Amino acid sequence: MKEYRIPSRIIDPADRVEEPDVNAGPYSYADYLTWQFEEMVELIHGKIFKKAAAAPRRSHQMVSGILFNKLFNFLEGKKCHVYLAPFDVRFPKESKADKDVYNVVQPDISVICDLSKLDVRGCIGAPDLVVEILSPGNSQTEIRYKYGLYEEFGVKEYWIIHPIEFSLFIYTLKDGKFQSSRPFTSGDLITSEVLPGFHLDLKDVFRGYDF
Repeated sequence: MKEYRIPSRIIDPADRVEEPDVNAGPYSYADYLTWQFEEMVELIHGKIFKKAAAAPRRSHQMVSGILFNKLFNFLEGKKCHVYLAPFDVRFPKESKADKDVYNVVQPDISVICDLSKLDVRGCIGAPDLVVEILSPGNSQTEIRYKYGLYEEFGVKEYWIIHPIEFSLFIYTLKDGKFQSSRPFTSGDLITSEVLPGFHLDLKDVFRGYDF
């Protein structure tokens, strides 16, 4: 079985700090580890981004679960590992020290094939494949900020899924820049350059539920 775990963040009450000013910063991963936000929090270039406090829509959860299950089954017995959010992905520039890492995100799904990037707290370095499933409260963050972050740090393949619109875009890294696919939708058969042999029929993902 492929490894699957949700990282825990256990902090001694004596070490807790007040919630930081989201308009201040820049903040590092060292700061991030001390926070006790009720919402999911990410750091992009040292700036705090809060995800919506409400639970994701059922459409988000359905698509996430179906896709994760298909990737998990495909990767059984292979070297790559797949993880479901919450799962910290850190992007270091030079030093990997917590105080020097200013980018920490929690993609909906991450596939990592270089297992040296994994540690007890998640992934440090670019995953091979990242999937983000859009919700009304996070679309701007995913499209505007994470696109640039994933391109800058060398994510080889980035999928953006619109569960309400039944569409998927694949961005593949070529010469340091993302190249976009056409929009895929229900009935299209998807393949992945970073996971040879993986095939995904989108009718299995967008099953026509009343979302």
